[in-house]
Amino acid sequence: MVTMPEQAMMGLPLDASARMPLGGVNLEVRAIDGPHEAAGRAPLVFLHEGLGCVSLWRQRGRDWPTELCHASGRRGWLYSRRGYGSSDPIDDVRGRGRHGPDYMHREAWQTLPALLRAWGLRQPPVLVGHSDGATIALLYAARHPVAGCIAIAPHVLVEKVALQAIAAARNAYLHSDLRARLARHHADPDSAFWQWNDVWLSEAFRSFDIRAECRRIQAPLLLVQGEQDEYGTLAQLDAIAAAAPQAQRVVLPACGHSPHRDQPDALLQACLAWLAPLP
Repeated sequence: MVTMPEQAMMGLPLDASARMPLGGVNLEVRAIDGPHEAAGRAPLVFLHEGLGCVSLWRQRGRDWPTELCHASGRRGWLYSRRGYGSSDPIDDVRGRGRHGPDYMHREAWQTLPALLRAWGLRQPPVLVGHSDGATIALLYAARHPVAGCIAIAPHVLVEKVALQAIAAARNAYLHSDLRARLARHHADPDSAFWQWNDVWLSEAFRSFDIRAECRRIQAPLLLVQGEQDEYGTLAQLDAIAAAAPQAQRVVLPACGHSPHRDQPDALLQACLAWLAPLP
C-alpha cells in the first residue's frame, strides 16, 4: 500500500489501492479505469457497508464494481471509511472515538464531499452504496447534486430485525472466528467492528430516521433489496419510495443482505438497465 500520488488525486486512474491523505487522516482508495468515452459519463462512486471496505466489494472470486464499471463504460472510485480496510483506525473506538447516531450524516455531508473534491471529480457522480453506504449515498443526494443513486439494502430507519442481526454479529465477534475473518480485510478489525456495532446497538440510535432527508432527493434512484435480507425488511424501500416517488425498485429472490455476493448477475443487469438512459 502506497501513498496516493498527487496526479491520481486529481482524478487520473490508479490501478491498485493506495492511501490518500484527507483532513489529517489517510484513507484507502482505489480507482477503476474506463474506456475513452467514460470521460463524458458520470463516474461510479462505491460506498461500502458497516463492516465493509475496498477489498470486501470483491466476493466469491468476483470484482463486482469492476464488472459494473466496464459493462457500463464508466470509471469508478472506491474508498474505505476511516477505521476500515487499510484506512487509519479510529483512536479509542469504544471511548472518546465512539460514533454518535449522526455518524452517517457526517460521512455524507463532510467526508464524502471533501473526498470527491480531492479526487478532482468535476461531474456529479452516480453513487452506488450498500447498507450503511446506501444510507450515506441517500444523505449525500439530499444535499448535493448527483447523476443518480443506487441504494442497495439501505437503512432509513431502525427495525427490530436489524438490531437482532447486529446483536447476533456481536456474539459471533466475541465467540467465533468472525474477528479473524475480518482481520483478513481490516488492518484493525476492532476499529472496524466496534465503530459499527456499538452505535447501532446504542439507545441513542433507536430514533435514527432519514425519511425527511429522502424527500429532498431529486435525482434518479434505484432501490435494491434481497427478499431474505437479514438486516432489514422491504419497509425500507417502501419508506424511500414514499418520500421520493421517482425511485425504481428491484427486489431479488433468493438473496440476503449482500446482493453483489448472493445475486451478482441479477444485480449487475438491474444496474445496467437503470444506468443506460441516464444523461
